[in-house]
Amino acid sequence: MRAHIRTFLTAFAIGFTALSAPVRAQESTQQPLVVFAAASLKDALDDAANTFKGAGGVDVKFSYAGSLALARQLEQGAPADIFASADQESMNYAASKNSIRPESRFDLLQNKLVVIASKNSKVQSLAFTPDAFKTALGSGRLSTGEVNTVPVGRYAKSALEKLGLWRDVEPRLAMSDNVRAAMSFVARDEAPLGIVYATDAAADANVKVIATFPADSHAPIIYPFALTATSKNPAAAKFLDFLRSDAAKPIFEKQGFTVLKK
Repeated sequence: MRAHIRTFLTAFAIGFTALSAPVRAQESTQQPLVVFAAASLKDALDDAANTFKGAGGVDVKFSYAGSLALARQLEQGAPADIFASADQESMNYAASKNSIRPESRFDLLQNKLVVIASKNSKVQSLAFTPDAFKTALGSGRLSTGEVNTVPVGRYAKSALEKLGLWRDVEPRLAMSDNVRAAMSFVARDEAPLGIVYATDAAADANVKVIATFPADSHAPIIYPFALTATSKNPAAAKFLDFLRSDAAKPIFEKQGFTVLKK
């Protein structure tokens, strides 16, 4: 009798293992998320992805670059599950090309526009006047994003125009294809000044903020997020829900972002 019981229990255990194995295999082989995100989001989203995975989520792979460049990659069929832009214009472009799911779009974060200098610079503060910029720049250039395609460059041009500085500063610009690249010129002392986001400046100990642009000198720096039109990964919506949750809010605030109300 005992032999029959042992045989039954062994068979049951084997059968249960066989039934549960495909589930575990499916969980362990679930495809990672692919997120196209503005370069200024790197530190915050890297931290958020680690927290998400630690709470039982999947791996998240990022492609960081200028927002419009990413939107154009989506248009050309680049595979991604989520698009996070540093401006409304780039997200609008993605929407116009049917690259995102418009019903999934929402505004999550807000940022500030600042002027930075190297931590070794003797300049401690900067007035928004032509003479002040001329003195601080010396024979060097002002580093920022490309003013026609990169969000930080667009914001910078708008602010400089509003403050009456554009005509004097335009010939001195050194433009990059994303905000982190623009900041790196200042961090390496290759440009005396740069215009970047406050969160980027906070992420690099080699630069310091010497001026903050008035909020009314440019459009609000808003970060919209959305699912891409081609995403088939069910974890994508879960990651977006996590980014909007109270659990993610401290991650963004630590980097200097303002989290917008739901």
